[in-house]
Amino acid sequence: MLHGYAGSLLQGAGITLAVALGSLAIAMALGLAGALAKLSRSPLLRALATAYTTVVRAVPDLVLMLLVFYGGQMLVNEVLGRWGPGGYVDIDPFVAGVSTIGFIFGAYLTETFRGAFLAVPPGQHEAALACGMSGWQAFRRIIGPQMLRHALAPLANNWLVLIKSTAIVSVIGLTDLMHRAGLAAGATRQPFLFYASVAGIYLLFTSLSELAFARLQRHLATGVRKVGL
Repeated sequence: MLHGYAGSLLQGAGITLAVALGSLAIAMALGLAGALAKLSRSPLLRALATAYTTVVRAVPDLVLMLLVFYGGQMLVNEVLGRWGPGGYVDIDPFVAGVSTIGFIFGAYLTETFRGAFLAVPPGQHEAALACGMSGWQAFRRIIGPQMLRHALAPLANNWLVLIKSTAIVSVIGLTDLMHRAGLAAGATRQPFLFYASVAGIYLLFTSLSELAFARLQRHLATGVRKVGL
């Protein structure tokens, strides 16, 4: 049915999923750091975090991807040529793609985590410290689980958008799902067949993700009493 390209598309789907998961890990780390910076008492940290979220959310994802991959590669080689041992450094498309998408969505998760932190009553942290917990213990046992419950819905939305955004890595030569589908469509002259297959694979990814997040939501809601209006 797919003219022998089914295996290639599955390999591309695996690369796409790896890019998405790697990007999510970076985005969550940056988002958590950015949220803590925005909530800190340091004006410098707040200013840096605000600049990060403002700039990244204002620039198109594709522009940032091309800027990091091509512009970053030129910058690294120019620096090495002037002050380093010389030679040519070729940035790996996978590394560039994961880093860029993670950097982009870190800005969105910064606001997600900031709102989740603010949703946890301050008295929870004060009570944990009063019980003799350290700051890390209070976060791990008390604040973190409650914060995650508040952040889960917007985190799920960002993850769904992130999966679809991985398609832009095809422009920098990474042989992901979109790149392989484009090659197959060009070779067979049946673009509708292959791009429809890509759409189906992305739909499968997002559907399974929604089921996983719904199950996690139920788990985190255990013991939480819902108050009716």
